[in-house]
Amino acid sequence: MALYEHIYMARQDVSQQQVEELTTALTEILASGGGKVTKNEYWGLKGLSYRIRKNRKAHYTLLNIEAAPTAVAEMERQMRINEDILRFMTVRVDELEEGPSAMMQKRDRDDRDGERGGRPDRGNDRGGFGGERRPRRF
Repeated sequence: MALYEHIYMARQDVSQQQVEELTTALTEILASGGGKVTKNEYWGLKGLSYRIRKNRKAHYTLLNIEAAPTAVAEMERQMRINEDILRFMTVRVDELEEGPSAMMQKRDRDDRDGERGGRPDRGNDRGGFGGERRPRRF
């Protein structure tokens, strides 16, 4: 059995419950092919960098899969047919990561040094900013 990381994006119009039902249907397709989903992470509704099929947002879901290539190919075929799925990507990996993915890890923002996040204060000595206006010479 091969190991895969699979991410898919569902349309913004569908509800979170419908996305979970879609994930369950994909899991059943893999199970019928002898595979299994070892991790299922719903990343939420996130903005897209550019419009995809008139959608500006999408529901993101990550699946870690242990299955035969034929089961994964059948799952991808079903995803191409489904109109609710905007994009998907399946990557074969040597080993699956344990614990939460990078998208699910909380970043600690409380350990910052002051307002500037550890960067030194630049003051008003910035060549014309904050002081009198001088003509620029080139």
